[in-house]
Amino acid sequence: MDTHLRDLRYFVATAEELNFTRAAERLFVSQPALSKQIRQLEEGLRTRLFDRDRRAVALTAAGAALLPAAREVIRCWDEAQRVVGDAVAAEAALLRVGLSTSVGRGLLQRAREGFAVRRPNGRLQFRQIDWDDATVGLADGTVDVALVWLPIPNAEAFSFRVVASEARWVMLREDHPLAGRESIAFEELLDEPFLALPSTAGPLRDYWLALDQRGDRPVRVGAVVSNVDETFAAIEEGSGVVLLAAGNAAIYQRPGTVAIEVTGLAPSELAVAWRSDDHRGPVRDFVDALGSA
Repeated sequence: MDTHLRDLRYFVATAEELNFTRAAERLFVSQPALSKQIRQLEEGLRTRLFDRDRRAVALTAAGAALLPAAREVIRCWDEAQRVVGDAVAAEAALLRVGLSTSVGRGLLQRAREGFAVRRPNGRLQFRQIDWDDATVGLADGTVDVALVWLPIPNAEAFSFRVVASEARWVMLREDHPLAGRESIAFEELLDEPFLALPSTAGPLRDYWLALDQRGDRPVRVGAVVSNVDETFAAIEEGSGVVLLAAGNAAIYQRPGTVAIEVTGLAPSELAVAWRSDDHRGPVRDFVDALGSA
């Protein structure tokens, strides 16, 4: 049987976490998709790799034997791709960086300065991508790396490093009945019309509508917006309210709108992302220049 590197990566993550839910979150895939891949790997090897019940997951003897070998195969393949990628990138001076919003937080300055140290002859080109592409240009190759809000579609195709984790706030018109509050519980917003990302944004659209926190209450979409300008126009027209990260609430301040912290929601995550099969040195240098949250 020919085993794909993806299967081995899924196996190693599950073996290290010994928890399918945590492994799926680490891999940015759904738990059913992870379980399916593990079952296929076990069927191909004709043996169980995990003993699992409702309370615990443990490696079988076969799984324990496979783990160090799987780690070594992955390490060797990653190193091979890095060597090839570095050779291809040796003459490439330009790295294209995708952005979907103003970043602030000192991140771009940190990236520029750190990248310049690592690649004195390198050059960064920043490209603004509308919100209908939640991968911010990575999926179609428009950019080499991107600053993205998690989660994004087809996450298994990309690698991530979180660079900021922030509470979610809500932006609304200054004459909104809740505008004078210091904080707002999310339950108080359930009946409000919300501004939504385009449907092509997939799970990111659902995240900024906080669908997982609504229970049986359906969301009211007041308008669909593809960029910051459309968002502010919709708020000013009274089409709805919108969730955003705390850092962006500080960046985007306009007359006629207010931003207020929302309680009861998990924090948002901003990450630097790149295609998992892209092991070029400049990409790695940009990621390292940004660091992590």
